[in-house]
Amino acid sequence: MTADARRVEIEYCTRCRWLPRAAWLAQELLTTFEQELTELALRPGTGGVFVVRVGDEVVWDRREQGFPEPTAVKQAVRDRVAPGKPLGHSEK
Repeated sequence: MTADARRVEIEYCTRCRWLPRAAWLAQELLTTFEQELTELALRPGTGGVFVVRVGDEVVWDRREQGFPEPTAVKQAVRDRVAPGKPLGHSEK
């Protein structure tokens, strides 16, 4: 697995003021995957964007799936960077 495959990017709309939501989700991911991720980037965007990528793969897009619950994003990230890692009570 390359380092880029363990890089997460959260692109958020600056006009919509979604930085706090993106930062909170980033904190959740960094806390859960502190050993597995090599980098987590917050990327400012516009046009109502809220997209989570692992490497080059989109794992969550607000336009298609609505705003994510942290558990759903954690599961999507886990499936790509640490398959089999238990997520504890948040998975039940």
